[in-house]
Amino acid sequence: MEFDIELTVVGSINADISAITERLPGPGETVGGGRLAREAGGKGANQAAAAARLGARTRMVGAVGSDADGAAMRRALESAGVDLTHVATVDTETGTALIVVDAAGENQIAVCEGANAHVSIDGVEFSEADTVLAQLEISLDTVTEAARRCRGYVALNAAPAMPLPAELIERADLIIVNETEYELIPELADAALVAVTYGAKGSAMLERGQQVAFADAVKTRPVNTVGAGDAFCAALTIALRAGLPYEAALRTANAVGAAAVVDPASQPDLERLEHYTT
Repeated sequence: MEFDIELTVVGSINADISAITERLPGPGETVGGGRLAREAGGKGANQAAAAARLGARTRMVGAVGSDADGAAMRRALESAGVDLTHVATVDTETGTALIVVDAAGENQIAVCEGANAHVSIDGVEFSEADTVLAQLEISLDTVTEAARRCRGYVALNAAPAMPLPAELIERADLIIVNETEYELIPELADAALVAVTYGAKGSAMLERGQQVAFADAVKTRPVNTVGAGDAFCAALTIALRAGLPYEAALRTANAVGAAAVVDPASQPDLERLEHYTT
């Protein structure tokens, strides 16, 4: 099956600084013996890189700083095949995520927005064929404006969780959250279509709060879960836009997420989406 999708990702671009440790530290605790890794990240950039590698014609709307990290983040997205025409370079530091990952792949993340505070959709044109995928690591006003201006399909990864304006919920064709985020945003019970991920248990599709499809997770041994949710979001959006039924789209996205967790990078190497369809 061929997938021919035009995707615009509106979102964050971060430099990920990760400490890989045997276990996560508790409050006030120092855990030694870590290994340091520095790589490309940010929910928006992760989703854009995944989408491009999965085969969608992908452009990124975002911002990086005029620093070495900004240049490195651009190179990473270019290598994934993402169009960077609308990635601005601004006179501040590139957004940064400080991450601790344990031996089981679980993580703790603190994000410093930096250049992500300057993401703008000024000058960005949206066609009726466009699919827009956004997240909440940038200004909610910018996300809402992008949804308002998009004439095509709007997908929102409502993470990190926060109260959402009714306009955005009503406009979104698809909202993607994990089970914790779904509980923290009760207004999602009224949304037209919500995909909820349950980690090792699988994922579900809900219409107006009622489950209409479910797919079991693909069993695997996680190495790093940081980019898995982002890969899932990209895959599910593309699969639904390509016309896959809900359950098949969930199975495909689960398979992509499973491939992502066994790769240590936040922007993992992926096959084209048809490789993961069953």
